[in-house]
Amino acid sequence: MSGRPLERVLAPLVAVVVLLLAWQGLVVVARIPAFLLPSPAEIGRELVAMWPTVSRALLATGANALVGLVVGALGAVVAAVVAGSVPAVDRMMSPLVAGLAVVPIVALAPVLYTMLGADTETARRVVAGIAAFVPVFVTTLRGLRQVRPVHRDLMRVYAVSGAQAARTVTVPTALPFVFTGLRLASSLAVISAVVAEYFGGPRTGIGSFITTAAAGSNYSRAWAFVVGGIILGLAFYAVTLALESVVRRRTGLGAAGG
Repeated sequence: MSGRPLERVLAPLVAVVVLLLAWQGLVVVARIPAFLLPSPAEIGRELVAMWPTVSRALLATGANALVGLVVGALGAVVAAVVAGSVPAVDRMMSPLVAGLAVVPIVALAPVLYTMLGADTETARRVVAGIAAFVPVFVTTLRGLRQVRPVHRDLMRVYAVSGAQAARTVTVPTALPFVFTGLRLASSLAVISAVVAEYFGGPRTGIGSFITTAAAGSNYSRAWAFVVGGIILGLAFYAVTLALESVVRRRTGLGAAGG
């Protein structure tokens, strides 16, 4: 048991090292030009040289993704609770959420820039919020439906109030599913915020700098900003995992479901 956490950390690290070595060897041996595929060494040098700019871009994109994630996740939980309690709302929400799930960011972002202004970050945050809303809503609603009818009947037999039933049965059952949705939403919020930056708005985030570097044929620099986006996505995912671990310890919940 004690070796498993170490194995979970070492296994992906070894895989990344092997991948980078293979990548570097392929570029050197095959003499692949940088405009086709820069080597990891070139990308690393560019990342170090551009780190002040990369870090500022990370903060800008991270702020947009965080606002979208928080607002989208909170809205999704509230909507799921209402849908789980009112069948009519559930029937109305299902097609709406299905529609949101397939909305292409490449089409949505330019429209939102026109509606909300291309000189603000609002459109990017809305895109990130929509991306976060869908998985949290779906998994939360699924978690709420995991409460067995026999448990609900038992609560009614004992004349337990709605708040007490929620605290003792509904929330503990649904919470692992909520965090499953949050783990998915954390990555989607970052990806959506980055992609939305390709299509306009202030030149502040990771996506904007990737576009600019690629347009100037500086592909090593573009890849350096891509690495920055990967770092941001991993950071969001790690924070979500840490938050889930803290909540599980304090509430005594077992492993996450979903």
